[in-house]
Amino acid sequence: MAKEYVEKLSAFITKATSKMPGKINLECKHLFSGAALYADDRICVTLTPVGLAIKLPETTREMLIRNHKALPLQYFPKSPIKKGYALFPGGIASGGTMLHKYVKESIEYVLTIPLPHNIQK
Repeated sequence: MAKEYVEKLSAFITKATSKMPGKINLECKHLFSGAALYADDRICVTLTPVGLAIKLPETTREMLIRNHKALPLQYFPKSPIKKGYALFPGGIASGGTMLHKYVKESIEYVLTIPLPHNIQK
Protein backbone atom coordinates (compact mmCIF):
# COMPACT_ATOMS: atom_id res chain seq x y z
CA MET A 1 0.00 0.00 0.00
CA ALA A 2 2.81 2.44 0.85
CA LYS A 3 4.36 1.86 -2.58
CA GLU A 4 1.20 3.29 -4.15
CA TYR A 5 1.52 6.42 -2.01
CA VAL A 6 5.21 6.84 -2.91
CA GLU A 7 4.38 6.58 -6.61
CA LYS A 8 1.47 9.04 -6.37
CA LEU A 9 3.46 11.53 -4.32
CA SER A 10 6.48 11.26 -6.63
CA ALA A 11 4.35 11.98 -9.71
CA PHE A 12 2.65 14.92 -7.99
CA ILE A 13 5.96 16.39 -6.79
CA THR A 14 7.50 16.08 -10.25
CA LYS A 15 4.70 18.24 -11.64
CA ALA A 16 4.69 20.66 -8.71
CA THR A 17 8.43 21.32 -8.85
CA SER A 18 9.07 21.19 -12.58
CA LYS A 19 9.79 24.93 -12.79
CA MET A 20 11.71 25.32 -9.53
CA PRO A 21 15.20 26.72 -9.99
CA GLY A 22 18.29 25.47 -8.25
CA LYS A 23 19.57 22.12 -7.14
CA ILE A 24 17.55 20.75 -4.27
CA ASN A 25 17.69 17.06 -3.51
CA LEU A 26 14.03 15.96 -3.47
CA GLU A 27 13.33 12.40 -2.44
CA CYS A 28 10.07 10.56 -1.84
CA LYS A 29 10.31 7.76 0.70
CA HIS A 30 8.04 5.28 2.43
CA LEU A 31 6.58 6.67 5.67
CA PHE A 32 4.48 4.37 7.86
CA SER A 33 1.32 3.77 5.80
CA GLY A 34 2.13 6.43 3.24
CA ALA A 35 4.92 8.49 1.71
CA ALA A 36 6.94 11.58 2.54
CA LEU A 37 8.86 14.11 0.51
CA TYR A 38 12.23 15.21 1.80
CA ALA A 39 13.98 18.35 0.55
CA ASP A 40 17.68 18.13 1.33
CA ASP A 41 16.90 15.64 4.14
CA ARG A 42 14.11 17.75 5.67
CA ILE A 43 10.57 16.37 5.60
CA CYS A 44 8.09 18.76 4.04
CA VAL A 45 5.12 16.87 2.51
CA THR A 46 3.35 13.63 3.40
CA LEU A 47 0.70 11.62 1.62
CA THR A 48 -1.12 9.14 3.84
CA PRO A 49 -4.63 7.71 4.18
CA VAL A 50 -5.70 10.95 5.95
CA GLY A 51 -4.66 13.09 2.97
CA LEU A 52 -1.89 15.35 1.75
CA ALA A 53 -0.10 17.25 4.53
CA ILE A 54 2.22 20.14 3.74
CA LYS A 55 4.63 21.71 6.23
CA LEU A 56 4.22 25.47 5.93
CA PRO A 57 5.16 28.69 7.68
CA GLU A 58 2.74 29.59 10.45
CA THR A 59 1.08 32.50 8.61
CA THR A 60 0.27 30.44 5.51
CA ARG A 61 -0.86 27.43 7.52
CA GLU A 62 -3.12 29.48 9.79
CA MET A 63 -4.65 31.32 6.81
CA LEU A 64 -5.47 28.01 5.07
CA ILE A 65 -7.03 26.58 8.23
CA ARG A 66 -8.93 29.79 9.04
CA ASN A 67 -10.35 29.91 5.49
CA HIS A 68 -11.37 26.23 5.65
CA LYS A 69 -9.06 25.26 2.79
CA ALA A 70 -7.08 22.91 5.06
CA LEU A 71 -7.24 21.28 8.47
CA PRO A 72 -4.70 20.79 11.23
CA LEU A 73 -2.89 17.46 10.71
CA GLN A 74 -4.09 14.69 12.96
CA TYR A 75 -3.33 11.09 11.97
CA PHE A 76 -5.97 9.51 14.23
CA PRO A 77 -9.12 11.00 15.82
CA LYS A 78 -7.70 11.27 19.35
CA SER A 79 -4.02 11.69 18.47
CA PRO A 80 -2.22 14.98 19.01
CA ILE A 81 -2.17 17.57 16.24
CA LYS A 82 1.06 17.44 14.25
CA LYS A 83 2.31 21.01 14.48
CA GLY A 84 3.50 22.81 11.41
CA TYR A 85 1.33 21.04 8.83
CA ALA A 86 -1.78 21.91 6.84
CA LEU A 87 -3.85 18.86 5.88
CA PHE A 88 -5.73 18.62 2.61
CA PRO A 89 -8.01 15.61 3.31
CA GLY A 90 -8.88 14.99 -0.33
CA GLY A 91 -5.19 14.52 -1.00
CA ILE A 92 -3.67 15.28 -4.36
CA ALA A 93 -7.01 14.96 -6.14
CA SER A 94 -8.56 17.72 -4.01
CA GLY A 95 -6.46 20.59 -5.26
CA GLY A 96 -4.16 19.45 -8.01
CA THR A 97 -2.23 22.40 -9.38
CA MET A 98 -3.61 24.75 -6.70
CA LEU A 99 -1.48 22.82 -4.21
CA HIS A 100 1.72 23.20 -6.25
CA LYS A 101 2.37 26.68 -4.86
CA TYR A 102 2.14 25.34 -1.31
CA VAL A 103 4.56 22.51 -2.11
CA LYS A 104 7.05 25.06 -3.45
CA GLU A 105 6.54 27.27 -0.40
CA SER A 106 7.05 24.25 1.84
CA ILE A 107 10.33 23.30 0.18
CA GLU A 108 11.64 26.85 0.49
CA TYR A 109 10.47 27.00 4.10
CA VAL A 110 12.01 23.73 5.28
CA LEU A 111 15.35 24.64 3.73
CA THR A 112 15.53 27.45 6.32
CA ILE A 113 15.16 24.95 9.17
CA PRO A 114 18.34 23.34 10.54
CA LEU A 115 18.86 19.67 9.74
CA PRO A 116 17.86 17.20 12.45
CA HIS A 117 20.75 16.35 14.78
CA ASN A 118 20.99 12.80 13.47
CA ILE A 119 21.56 14.07 9.91
CA GLN A 120 24.09 16.89 10.44
CA LYS A 121 26.47 17.09 7.49
